[in-house]
Amino acid sequence: MRIPGPDHQEDGGVRAVAAAGGLHRYPLHLHDTYGPVVRFQLPGAGEAVSVADPVLLEATAHIDKRPEKLFTFLDPLCEAGNLQVLPADEHTPWRRLLLSVLAGRPAHERHFARFTDLARELADRWAAQAGGEPVELQKELTALSLRMICEFALGGADAGTDADRVVTAFEEVLTEHLGRLYQVPRTDPGSARRAEAALACLRATVDRVVAAHRPDGRGTDRSDLIGALVKARQSPARIRDTVMVTLLAAHHTTGVAVSWTLHLLGRHPDVAARVAAELDQVLGDRAAPDYGDLRRLPCLDRVLKESMRLFPPGPYGARETTEDLLLGPYEIPAGTTVFYPFWAVHLNPDHWPDPHRFDPERFTPRAVAERHRLAYIPFGIGPRSCEGAALATIEAQLILAVLLKRLRFSPAPGHEVTPTERFVLWARDGIRMTAHPRP
Repeated sequence: MRIPGPDHQEDGGVRAVAAAGGLHRYPLHLHDTYGPVVRFQLPGAGEAVSVADPVLLEATAHIDKRPEKLFTFLDPLCEAGNLQVLPADEHTPWRRLLLSVLAGRPAHERHFARFTDLARELADRWAAQAGGEPVELQKELTALSLRMICEFALGGADAGTDADRVVTAFEEVLTEHLGRLYQVPRTDPGSARRAEAALACLRATVDRVVAAHRPDGRGTDRSDLIGALVKARQSPARIRDTVMVTLLAAHHTTGVAVSWTLHLLGRHPDVAARVAAELDQVLGDRAAPDYGDLRRLPCLDRVLKESMRLFPPGPYGARETTEDLLLGPYEIPAGTTVFYPFWAVHLNPDHWPDPHRFDPERFTPRAVAERHRLAYIPFGIGPRSCEGAALATIEAQLILAVLLKRLRFSPAPGHEVTPTERFVLWARDGIRMTAHPRP
């Protein structure tokens, strides 16, 4: 049976994606029009098959290969081979090593106090301007997330690192290379030169910190991540590549997830009040949670998950089939790009009634048990899912707890929040909100 989809276009689908508002929105239109499985032209990868049904996604969960063409924009960040498309035999031990650090409770607890200090510094600053000028959530929280991941991945060695400069450098590099991938017409003749300078800045920053650690095979003084990579005898180039990609992914994911969560709470003050009451009950007079307290904040956890359902930081992913695959009534040949439209999966009305409604109660234990496990996939699925999911969740919960214990947030009057694609699901004109002291 032939998979349904739009007619073939000579431009490879570029104009169709642009007309939909970007690759984050295009699959929503495709699946509304053609159903749960759609054949379409994916700029940069030729023809692809998009799957928005979690039941059918199950048949692809074992795939351990990403389509190389779609990840060429990350090539400049990696010199020992693009970490996102490593062959399975090389990727599996590297992934296992990362999970031993990024998903490990001992490492989380070791850095938790410093994470808390950083979150409280931001809360102090916002409290000082409470009721005044609106704060720019994305900018501020992305910078905070970068400082946290610098603490974790670089052992806190960010004293010589301007977080805003590093964030800007990543944006310069990614904008340039994503533009090339999606064949965006170049309007700024200086963009390539700036991207090259930004990449040199990022490499120099990481090199400076990596060089400060002792390659003695016994771990390192400060960084769990660098220490594990050194102990595993990874090459200097692979260590730098790993740190670069970790900094990129982690600072975007957490900062964006918290920004969207505060945006939603600002528009649902009843839910925000329930979160505040829970924080008061669990923390009492304390301004921040201990590591163990996070397990005692189920309302906060449900709010974060519902936010990432409605606004998944990474709105899509992709795999490449290595053998013929049966996907419901459709035969998918080996070598096919399978597109994972996370946002469309999260808005699938067959699994999420009234899918655009903000309802954290969708994530009670009973509701979760009654739903297919792949209906909610903000960090991807299978052996190529995000290795930093556990760390990102801990950071996001902590930041939200610290901010919401002390402040409440309301939308800035007249400010429109519009999701757009910028490596992550970003707000085009930012998310501006006014912080108010809690009574």
